[in-house]
Amino acid sequence: MRIRFAHAAAVPALAAVLVTAPSASAATGQAAPQPVVTQVKTAVAFDFASGDSPENINVNPDRSLTVSLLGVPANKPPKLERITPSGQRTTLVNGHLGDQITGNTRGSDGTVYYNVDSDDTARNGVWKLPPHGRPERLAALPDGLPNGLAIDPAGRTLYAADSYNSTVWAVPTSGGQAKIWLNGPALAADPHGSLPLGVNGVRFHKGAVWLSNYSQGKLLRIPVTAHGTPGPIHTVADNIPDFDDFAFLNNHSDIVFAAQNDPTDRVTVVRPNGTTQVALTTGDGLASPTTTAVSGDKLYIADAGFKAPHDAKLQSATINLHALTGHPRHH
Repeated sequence: MRIRFAHAAAVPALAAVLVTAPSASAATGQAAPQPVVTQVKTAVAFDFASGDSPENINVNPDRSLTVSLLGVPANKPPKLERITPSGQRTTLVNGHLGDQITGNTRGSDGTVYYNVDSDDTARNGVWKLPPHGRPERLAALPDGLPNGLAIDPAGRTLYAADSYNSTVWAVPTSGGQAKIWLNGPALAADPHGSLPLGVNGVRFHKGAVWLSNYSQGKLLRIPVTAHGTPGPIHTVADNIPDFDDFAFLNNHSDIVFAAQNDPTDRVTVVRPNGTTQVALTTGDGLASPTTTAVSGDKLYIADAGFKAPHDAKLQSATINLHALTGHPRHH
């Protein structure tokens, strides 16, 4: 998520030409015998002028994707969509004009949880969409920028990033008041950064909450104690400028695919020891990448298309597991 687009002016309709042919290769930040990501193509072309600027992706068990579409950059209402592997789109939620739907995640029962950023205090907060149900607000959040969202494996607690208030909120999935789980300087924006965005993406992974800090360019890991409280903050990597959101290779691996938004425009592999390797660049069609998602050996990239020609799209690519891990299969 780049920034709140309050009262954004309408963007003229643009007929963006999308490159759908596979990329010849993915640029890397260091010498490697093979690229770690190949066969990059456009899976779904979005119309930025209609508000379809993708912000967040969640992979469902049937390999469909739940995608948050911001709306506000083009002065349109936001949407939450389900996109099948074949590219068929179904609208799950139609938002209100002036709102943004940002992070989304999924419970084991199929409930979709999502953040709404709104100047309307009656709408700002964490929402849920039960299977075959209607959207309802689960918890209010104070004025800020609700952004990334994650759920714990037990399905009891949601963790919502607030990029303006340097805070991660804990929200019970059963409903109730949001409580501060963690805040402080590590989650704050860099005062010298180009955008005042701090904590951004959130993932619950292997007993810890992992966070990206946009303007500090850091990947953080915070163990969750037996009491549910945050343990010590560990900086995994600190050289990832414009670090928006991210995904893990799988539930067992700590290898991360980091989306770096404007003006960096990269997808970077972050290894457990903190080293980084550029996997994709604008040469592969990236256009304001906001997040990544992984399904098997398939990598998805959300391109918000903030800069002209507003090439908003969902890209897919193939992860070269042998080049990435040294093994054709990684468990």
